[in-house]
Amino acid sequence: MNVKEIVKNRKYELLLLALLQHLYIGIVVRDLPFYIEILWPINMVILGLASVGVFIEKGKVKNIVKNVLTLIVIGFPVLLPFFKGIPTFMHLLNLSYIVFFIFIFLEVFKFLLRPRYINTDIISAAACGMFLLIEISVFTFQMWVYSDTNSFKGINYTTPAHTFIDLVYFCSITLTSIGYGDITPNVHYTKLAASLIGIAGQFYSVVLVGILISKFTNSSNHT
Repeated sequence: MNVKEIVKNRKYELLLLALLQHLYIGIVVRDLPFYIEILWPINMVILGLASVGVFIEKGKVKNIVKNVLTLIVIGFPVLLPFFKGIPTFMHLLNLSYIVFFIFIFLEVFKFLLRPRYINTDIISAAACGMFLLIEISVFTFQMWVYSDTNSFKGINYTTPAHTFIDLVYFCSITLTSIGYGDITPNVHYTKLAASLIGIAGQFYSVVLVGILISKFTNSSNHT
């Protein structure tokens, strides 16, 4: 089996691993300057490569858009040490990431709706969908955080790495309805947005359960 076949056959497993390392690699990395200046660009290269399989056989236009977005989201963290104090740069960075992850999420969700069976691809794609929602939420909130540091209580603004990790934590516990309360939205738009992503997390879970039950039922009926 060559590399292209591996990427095509294991595309959702590869994407899932790439999302996990991007969001949660801070669990094992204690040096946050190294995390933000070295690992983040590497993480985005890994994510860009891991998302290639999702767009195999999806048409030339989609692949061009995906490749352009990948180059943009790799380029921004490379430039971050030089422009991190400039609000416009941070807005563009976060906006590009939001578009990048929404683009991938829509493709993953379309795949979840298609097959009438359950296999490892379906399970991996379902997990990817949840982590992609976390990514989208993180960079949406991060746009507001860099516009107004009072938009949240409990966020660490020491470095971009601290802020990113705090938002990954906040969005993860909000989407899963855990909600410890140590980080809280502090203005009306972040309160409403936090409510909305909580609803989105529950809606995704309910829809996903319905999709999986339907596929399982179809699989049972054909055996």
